Amino acid sequence: MTVTTIWAAIIALGLFMYVALDGFDLGVGLIFPFFPDDGERDLMIDTIAPIWDGNETWLVLGGAALFAAFPEVYSIVLSALYLPIVTMLVCLIFRGVSFEIREKAGRTKNLWNLAFIAGSAGAAFFQGVILGAYLQGIPVINGVFAGPSFFWLTPFSLLSGLGLMVTYALLGACWLAMKTAGDLQYRLRVLIRPLTLVLLGFMAIVSIWTPLTDAQIAQRWFNSPLLYRLLPMPLLVAVTSIFLFRALRRHHDNAPFFLALVLILLGYVGLLVSVWPYAIPNVVTLDQAAAPRSSQLFTLVGAVVILPIILIYTTVGYRVFRGKSLPGAKHH
Repeated sequence: MTVTTIWAAIIALGLFMYVALDGFDLGVGLIFPFFPDDGERDLMIDTIAPIWDGNETWLVLGGAALFAAFPEVYSIVLSALYLPIVTMLVCLIFRGVSFEIREKAGRTKNLWNLAFIAGSAGAAFFQGVILGAYLQGIPVINGVFAGPSFFWLTPFSLLSGLGLMVTYALLGACWLAMKTAGDLQYRLRVLIRPLTLVLLGFMAIVSIWTPLTDAQIAQRWFNSPLLYRLLPMPLLVAVTSIFLFRALRRHHDNAPFFLALVLILLGYVGLLVSVWPYAIPNVVTLDQAAAPRSSQLFTLVGAVVILPIILIYTTVGYRVFRGKSLPGAKHH
C-alpha cells in the first residue's frame, strides 16, 4: 500500500464518517415537517444538541486532507463545483444559526424552524448534487476545469441530490427512534419504513443509470474481475433491508440505526469501486493527482496524530450523551 493509497483511504473514511454522523443530524431537520408539535421538535433538537457541531469536523478533515494530499483535485473540484459548494455552506450556516436561536426565539420561532428545515434540506440536496456531478465527470483540460459554470446541473445530479436527502432523512428518523420513546418513537418507526423503500429505489436507479451513461464504469463493472466482487452487493443490500424491517417489527431501539448505516456503507463501497483508481472519474488518476511523496509523508504525520484524537473525542461525546432524551432534559 503506497502513501497515496493511504491518503485516499483517509479521505474516503472522512467522507463516510461525515455522511454517517452529520447525515443523521441533517436528517432531523429534514423530517421536522412531519412533526409540527413544538414540544416534539424541541425534544428532537435535544437529541443532537451535544454532538451536531462536532460531526462537521469530518467535513473539515476531508477538505483539508484533499488539499494536502491531492491539491490538483482540490483546485479542479472547487473551480468546477464552486456554486453548489458555496450554496451548501450557506445552507449549513443558516442551519447552524437557526439551531442556536430557535430555542430563545419567541414570536419568530416558526421562522427559525423554517430556516432549520430549509438549511438542512439545502445542505443535503447540494451535497448530493456535488456527488452526482463528480460521478458524471468533470471536464478537465491540462489539469484545469474546462466546462461551463452550470455543467453540474443535470438530471443525474438532481436525482443524486434527492437521493441524499432521503438517505439523511432515513438516518435522522432511525437516530430519533433510538433516542426517543413512547408515541413519538412509534411514529418515527412508521416513517422509517417508507423512507427505506424510497432509498432502495434511488439506489436501484443510480446503479442502473451509472453504467448506462458511463462506458468506462460499465467496462469496470461488467468486463473485469470486479464483477465477481460486486455480485454480492445487491444480495447484501437486500439482506440488510430485511433485517432492518425485522428490527422495526420487533421494536428494537438501536438496530435500525446501525442497519441503516450498513445499508449506506454498501452503497458507498459501490461508488468507490466505480471510480477507483481515479481521483476525478475518467480524467485524473490518484497517482497523477497526488502531491509529491515528501509532502504526503510530512502531512501524514499530522494525520496520524489528529485522526485518533478526532475518533476519541467523538466516541467520548457519544458515550457521555448515550441513552434516551426525555422531555425537559436539556443538553444545551
